Amino acid sequence: MENASIADLWDRLTGTQPDPPWWLVALVGLVALGTVLHGPTWRVARNTVTIAHEGGHALAALLTGRKLDGIKLHSDTSGVTVSRGKPHGPGMVFTAFAGYVAPPLLGLLFAVLLAAGRITLMLWFTLALLAGMLVMIRNAYGVLSVVGTGALVFAVSWFGSAEVQAGFAYLAAWFLLLAAARPVVELQRMRARRMAPTSDADQLAHLTGVPGAAWVTMFGAVALAALVAGGALLVPSDLSLPDLPGPPLLPGG
Repeated sequence: MENASIADLWDRLTGTQPDPPWWLVALVGLVALGTVLHGPTWRVARNTVTIAHEGGHALAALLTGRKLDGIKLHSDTSGVTVSRGKPHGPGMVFTAFAGYVAPPLLGLLFAVLLAAGRITLMLWFTLALLAGMLVMIRNAYGVLSVVGTGALVFAVSWFGSAEVQAGFAYLAAWFLLLAAARPVVELQRMRARRMAPTSDADQLAHLTGVPGAAWVTMFGAVALAALVAGGALLVPSDLSLPDLPGPPLLPGG
C-alpha cells in the first residue's frame, strides 16, 4: 500500500496535467497585472519578489563557491544575503548580478514548465526552492515570509482541484514575469535621488567599472525579454477568436 502511494505520488509529480481554459489564463494574468499596478496590493505581494531576489543572490553565491552565511527578509520588502569569499572577481560579480534577474528568470522557468503541462512539478519545485531557502533564513520575519508562502503553495498543490492548481500556478508565473520590471524602475528612481548608494547596480559598478545605469539597463532588458518569452509560452497556442458572422446575403445573390 505504501509503495503504491509513493508510486502514485511520483506519477502525479512527473506526469502532465491538462492545459487550463484560455479564459483562466487570461483572468489570472489580469489579476497579476493588477497586483503589480495597485500600490497597496503590490506592497504585500512584493515580498514574493524579494524572496526570489535574495534566493538568486544565494544560489549564485553557492554556484560560485562562496560561503553563504545567511539571508534576512524585512517587512519593508527589502532583504540582504550575506556570503563570504573574494570581495572581487567573477564570483562576486555574478552574485551581485543575480538578484534582480532571478524573479524574471524564475517566472520564465515556470512558464516553460507550464507550457509542457507540468503544473504539479512546477508547484513542488517551488516548494523545494522555498525549503532550501528556509534553512538559510536568519530572522523571524524572513521565516514567517518563507513559511507562509510555502504553506500556501503546499495547500494549493495538495488540496486544490486541478483547476485551482492551474490557476494558482499560472498566476505565480504571470506575477513574476510582470512584477520583475517594477523593482528595477524603483531602483533607478532611488539611484537618481541618491538614496541607494550601495544598491546591486552600484556594487557592480564598483566591481567592474561599468556604470550603474548600464547594469540597471541590463536588469530591465532581462525582465523585458523574460516577459516576452514567458508570455508567449503562457498564452495558449490554439487560442483563436470566435468565428464572426459573415455579411447578410442580398436577395438573389
